[in-house]
Amino acid sequence: MSKAMLLPELTDHGVMSIHKIDARNQFGLSNQVNVAGELPLTVEVDGVVLVTLMTLGTQPEKLVLGYLRNQTLFDSLDQIKSVSVDWGKNLASVVTLNGDGLKDVDLNNRTVTTGCGQGTVLSCTLDKLYDHRVVKAPIRQSDIYRVLGSIQSFNRAYRAAGSVHGCGLYKDGQVVAFIEDVGRHNAMDTIAGEMWLEDIKGENSFFYTTGRLTSEIVMKAALMGISVLISRNGTTHMGQELAEELGITLISRAKSRQFIAFNAENIIFDEKPE
Repeated sequence: MSKAMLLPELTDHGVMSIHKIDARNQFGLSNQVNVAGELPLTVEVDGVVLVTLMTLGTQPEKLVLGYLRNQTLFDSLDQIKSVSVDWGKNLASVVTLNGDGLKDVDLNNRTVTTGCGQGTVLSCTLDKLYDHRVVKAPIRQSDIYRVLGSIQSFNRAYRAAGSVHGCGLYKDGQVVAFIEDVGRHNAMDTIAGEMWLEDIKGENSFFYTTGRLTSEIVMKAALMGISVLISRNGTTHMGQELAEELGITLISRAKSRQFIAFNAENIIFDEKPE
């Protein structure tokens, strides 16, 4: 990112993610328990409604930016003048620099995802996606264990209330970003928004998610320049096939010192079974 590039103006309207409510246990005893928040956030661009996202709401501005980026609706961050969130209206208003909005996007052309949200705008053709084919770098089995060990302490909302997904970006030996949300797509998009704002490149990094590795998660990883996806969940056949075409290594069912790897020719297995 050019140092001269103007960043969009952003509000800072994150909300509380955990709420205490009254409940009863299996014996009928009253107790207060933690539950995760969930709010609708309608995104509009220059006054035209794009999508409504269901979100935890902790970093809504980054979520909106990442959603716009991963839908390939904008080529550059300096096309966006501002993102303002108003929870009184459950609205995220995006203002573009030229004020033209998304006039070339068919907002009725959506695909229903295997997750949350209200579908994805099909603005990213496969030809365009293949322009983001990543270059695999060698990784060690021990690197995967290090990522899993580092990420454990970050899923605070999940430990407190459950009902959320978590995503993290591991780069240069540390977790540089982590976010939890009610859907894995939102969590991934929020990190994409932070990477866009902070000019963090996806090369030589690992992306961790608690959610399954579907084709759309793989697509987003390619758009973010990430070549290694790690999940404690599984993968779909289409997700694996697309990852192979795009040069992405999938590490699924990853927990403690166990995992299943796909497209794994770049992994150096430096630990042997006992």
